[in-house]
Amino acid sequence: MMETIKALPLRSVRISADPDTGPLGSVTLPITWDDVAARAMLDLSLSQGPLTFEDAVMPWLTMIQANISGDEKLGVDRCREFLDLLLQRQVAPTAGLWQGQHDRQGGFIVNVASFCGHGSFDGPGYIAALRRVCDTLREIHAHTGTQLNGELPLFDSPDEADINASPLEDTLLPRRAGTLLLTNIDAALAALGFDYDSDAGRDAACYIAWLTSSVARQNAGPVPLPPTACPIAGLASIGEQIRDEIDHADDSLPSQPLIETGFSAPGPIDCILGVDACGFAPIFSPLNENGALRASTLARLAYKGFTPETALAAAFAGQAPLTQPDIAAHLAMHRAVAGFVDRMPARPDPTLVLSPQSRLERGQRRLLPQRLNGVSMRVSIGGQRLYLRTGEFDDGSLGEVTINAARGNSMVKGLIDSLNQAVSIGLQYGVPLDVYVDQFAYARYGIGGTVEGDAAANHASSITDYVFRSLSETYLGVKLPDIGPELEHDPMTSADPFLPFEANSESSDRDGAHRQHLRVV
Repeated sequence: MMETIKALPLRSVRISADPDTGPLGSVTLPITWDDVAARAMLDLSLSQGPLTFEDAVMPWLTMIQANISGDEKLGVDRCREFLDLLLQRQVAPTAGLWQGQHDRQGGFIVNVASFCGHGSFDGPGYIAALRRVCDTLREIHAHTGTQLNGELPLFDSPDEADINASPLEDTLLPRRAGTLLLTNIDAALAALGFDYDSDAGRDAACYIAWLTSSVARQNAGPVPLPPTACPIAGLASIGEQIRDEIDHADDSLPSQPLIETGFSAPGPIDCILGVDACGFAPIFSPLNENGALRASTLARLAYKGFTPETALAAAFAGQAPLTQPDIAAHLAMHRAVAGFVDRMPARPDPTLVLSPQSRLERGQRRLLPQRLNGVSMRVSIGGQRLYLRTGEFDDGSLGEVTINAARGNSMVKGLIDSLNQAVSIGLQYGVPLDVYVDQFAYARYGIGGTVEGDAAANHASSITDYVFRSLSETYLGVKLPDIGPELEHDPMTSADPFLPFEANSESSDRDGAHRQHLRVV
């Protein structure tokens, strides 16, 4: 196995799992894989330092080999089959299995579009891959099922089990050996010549989902009835063969653990497989991240009789060569395939249109543009030089804050840098700026004093006091006074020189309450 991996044509790239703030790392991956896959591999890695393709795949390949019954050669051959499926970006393990986690339920994600080519669907290859996945998950479950988190055996021995347990309870609570998730459905429909928002497209997706569940449930549980139509050439006969095998199965054989079927959610494994859209979601953009037309877009244009050049000319003429699916089409597909798999993602709501702020409140990070606009200030606070720089989103709102102190030890500079990152990440996740202003304005600690270089403040009680009052005036349009309302009558902010000695007659006219406070100088 090691020799097979080392013989692969590979390339190395320096990339970060987080394109905005993460440190660069070296990743070695197959030469045909893009940088998105490299970033996903780095995201899945549990180790620090350079990541090789061998280090990335060996945890789950070793886990498969160790749990295959039979001789060692059988396990090596099985690993080679999965390595070949991975290199073709057809099948990949879920994140827990990829990282070799024995206490997590295993699973595989199948890139449906990778079995399509030249307008046809490789039905035999697809069925062979599904059966190999199901067999492997069941063999892994047979060896590691008792180690799963939250699924430890209830009894130490069969003698202690409840002998009066109903057989119906076993059918209601089947043993689960893993999950089998489908992805890139819309790209498969494009390769087969079907529009996403069409009856033929929904029928094709339903038949693929039913075929997957039928293979996963052979000798493991009830199989759903097949869809009424199969628009994919040659696939109906394969489905009939599967039905015949199920109908003529030997009932005396023990039932196998259940493989749950469903659709994948966005994650690094889908990036490794190079999908255009996760699960059964539509491809909302005809372009990839590099600005080029996707392969699915070119396929749909070809089926409609367009080349990229003629499609561009038609677009300039006011025509629409391709109709992009909307959320209503997504909902229609959700309704169509729901009855043919075990797990479904949340149903899309066509009446819900989220504003950018609402999406941020749901935990989505708003990325800054590549070229930043903002302000840059050089000020002096109490004789100490300070630099304040900001980064803005495309709409001019604040998205990044950078504070640099010219003087200070490494601990002070480290704390200021941590504050920069914490505030910037919060702003990018939708925390309003006025929340930070309310928290940090008028904070009192050294360094403080007279402010020179910015009309937003004449005096500051600390660095953060100046910074957030300046940001308030620049981005909120609110100029805060030099002394906060709660400090206006604070005797500690009084300009009196030495108490209790009265320096002048004006000091003697204070009210009795203020006269009781002492100031140590």
